[in-house]
Amino acid sequence: MSTYKLNYTDSFVNGDANGLRSNPESGFSDLSSLAQSEKAVQELLIQQTPMQATDDHLIEFSEALRTVAKALRGSAEGKALAQAEAAEWKRRYELERSKNLELLHKVPLNGVHAEESHSHGMDHSAKSPRLRVQENGKLGRHSMERICSHEVLQDGEYNSCNGGNNKLKRKASFKLSWGCKGQANDQHKKEIVSFERGNITTADRSSKQISLTWESNPQNVLIFTKPNSTSVRVLSVEMVRWLREHKGLDIYVEPRVKAELLSESSYFDFLQTWEDDKEISLLHPKVDLVITLGGDGTVLWAASMFKGPVPPIVPFSMGSLGFMTPFHSEQYRECLEAVLRGPISITLRHRLQCHIIRDKARHDYETEENMLVLNEVTIDRGISSYLTNLECYCDNSFVTCVQGDGLILSTTSGSTAYSLAAGGSMVHPQVPGILFTPICPHSLSFRPLILPDHVTVRVQVPFNSRSSAWVSFDGKGRKQLEAGDALVCSMAPWPVSTACQVESTNDFLRSIHDGLHWNLRKTQNSDGPRD
Repeated sequence: MSTYKLNYTDSFVNGDANGLRSNPESGFSDLSSLAQSEKAVQELLIQQTPMQATDDHLIEFSEALRTVAKALRGSAEGKALAQAEAAEWKRRYELERSKNLELLHKVPLNGVHAEESHSHGMDHSAKSPRLRVQENGKLGRHSMERICSHEVLQDGEYNSCNGGNNKLKRKASFKLSWGCKGQANDQHKKEIVSFERGNITTADRSSKQISLTWESNPQNVLIFTKPNSTSVRVLSVEMVRWLREHKGLDIYVEPRVKAELLSESSYFDFLQTWEDDKEISLLHPKVDLVITLGGDGTVLWAASMFKGPVPPIVPFSMGSLGFMTPFHSEQYRECLEAVLRGPISITLRHRLQCHIIRDKARHDYETEENMLVLNEVTIDRGISSYLTNLECYCDNSFVTCVQGDGLILSTTSGSTAYSLAAGGSMVHPQVPGILFTPICPHSLSFRPLILPDHVTVRVQVPFNSRSSAWVSFDGKGRKQLEAGDALVCSMAPWPVSTACQVESTNDFLRSIHDGLHWNLRKTQNSDGPRD
C-alpha cells in the first residue's frame, strides 16, 4: 500500500527562491546555484558588450540582466542574514530556557526574586521566540500540557526609583494548560503560542487548507456505488475498464457490484471484494484511494465501512444534492488523472464517536459498540406522542433539559443536513466543533449551540421520563433508549478526508449556492428613489 503525507500550505514556508537550499544546522544558505546563475549573467553581459553602442534593445536587455543579478544577490544575502539571526536567537532561547529551568527548583511559581531575574535577563530588542506545544498521544485523566510564563518572560525595562537603584521588572507568573477532563483517549491539538511581554497570540490554526501529496503511486482503489441506478452502473463499468487498462490499478468493489458486473461479462473477474465483516475491517491497510459514485449518502456509506482511519475519498456527484461530492462524472478521467498524480487539496471532515451506556450495566465501561458518524446523531421521541425529556451534560457540567421532539448532535459536515432543517447554522466543514441543535423545542428561548470539539456530550433519559427515546446514527442503526440510559458523544480521532475540486472553502460555498440556492433573490433596481 502506498503512503501519503499531509502538507499545510503556507505561503511563507513555500516562498523560498528557487535554487536556494537551506542548511538548518548553521542557519546559512547554500549560494552555489546563485553564484552560477550570476556568473552566467555576467558572461552574457560580456558577450553583448561590443554591440551596446549599436543596438538600443541590447542595451536595455543588458541593464535588465544586471538588475536581475543584483536582486538575486540581495535576496540571497538577506535570506542568509535572516537565517543566521534566527539560529542565534534559537541558541539564546535554549540557553535562557535551561537557566530558567534551573531556577524552577529554587523559586516558587507565584513569584520570582528581582536579583535572580536581573542576572538571567533576556534581550528584548527582538520578539520572543515562539514555542510549539507538542501533542501527547495518550494523556491520563485530568492530565495537562503546560507552559509557564517565567520560562520565557523577562521584561528588560529598568526602574530608577528607590534611590536610583536599578531593579528589573518581572511579569507575574502564569501558565497555559492544554487538555480537558475526560477519558484517556481525549484528543489534544497542537498549537503555536507566542509570548510578547505577557501578550498571548496563537497562529497556524488546525483549520488551514490542507493538501495531499503521494509519496508513492497508488496501487489499490476501492469503488462504492449507489444501488438501483442505471446511470451509476454504466459509469462504473466504464471507470473500472479505464482504471484497469490505462492505470493498471487493482480494484476492490462491493460484493453486489462484482456480481452485477460478472453477469454482464467474465472480463471483470479481476475485481476483488470481501465476504464477511472481518475482511471489511482489513480494507484500510489494503486500499490507497476510495471512489464514490452517487450522492452524499454514498459518501456516508463509504465512511461507515471504516471503523478507524479512512483512506482519501474522491466523491463524484450522481445524486440529488452534492454538499460532499464536488466532482462531476462527465470529467472523471481528467479528475482521476489529477488525483492520482497529486498534489490535491482535501477537506478533513470530523466524525463523532458515540456509544450507549445502559442503566442495567453494572459499570460505566460496560458500553455497547462504538458508532462513528459523519453527519449527525439524532435523538427523537419515535412513535410516542409525549415530549422527549432529555438531560444534557457537557464534560459533566449540566447544559439543559430538552423538552420537544428531540435533539441533534451534528458535525460541521452535517450542518447542511438535518441540523439545518431544524434551524441550526451552516458551518464550514473544517471548523472543529459539535453542533447542539434542538428539534421543535417547547421553548421560545431554546437556540442552537456550537460547542468546541474537545468536549464530551452526555445525553441521558431521566428516570421520571414519560416515555423512552430513540437514537439513530447518520439515519441508520436505530436503537431505543430506556429510562436511565445515556448516549455519550465526543470527537473521533479519525477524520474523513475528501478530495476538493478547487479547495475546501470554494467547494463549500459552491455547494450551498448550487444545492440550496442560498440567498438567491432578484437584484434591486438601480432606478428607484435615492437618498
